[in-house]
Amino acid sequence: MLATTRIFNVFRIPARPGVYLIDTNVISEIRKGKRTNRGVRAFFRQAAADASPLYLSVVTVAELRRGVDLIRHRGDLPQASALEAWMSTILSGYAPNILPVDIEISQMWGHLRVPDPTHELDKLIAATALINDLTVVTRNVADFARTGVRLLNPFD
Repeated sequence: MLATTRIFNVFRIPARPGVYLIDTNVISEIRKGKRTNRGVRAFFRQAAADASPLYLSVVTVAELRRGVDLIRHRGDLPQASALEAWMSTILSGYAPNILPVDIEISQMWGHLRVPDPTHELDKLIAATALINDLTVVTRNVADFARTGVRLLNPFD
């Protein structure tokens, strides 16, 4: 796991450039193949060229799992199987870079939810990024805006 920084009174810390926490909407976008947003494709290409470390949160894993299970629940078994295979590939590829929620992240999450308790999961991802000194790569910049986390929107 990355070295952590103990901060609970400061919501803006400088993130290490080139070390990213990938949000669910971005990791899901790459599944589209040729239809993947050009900015997202360019982000992943540049990250690979720069050997930039890319991380996922366990929250993203949970959101991906929910998506697969929703498709299965709706009865689209071929699509569910395809998504399951894709998710397995993502999980095996990112396995050493999937960040858990620990006590520091939990405490930061609690701080981020006061006074505005909305966007619980996004704030948990933001807390993970703040504690681990990462830049969140997301399309949903508005949901993260007041957390103080460094953001990159590859869809722009």
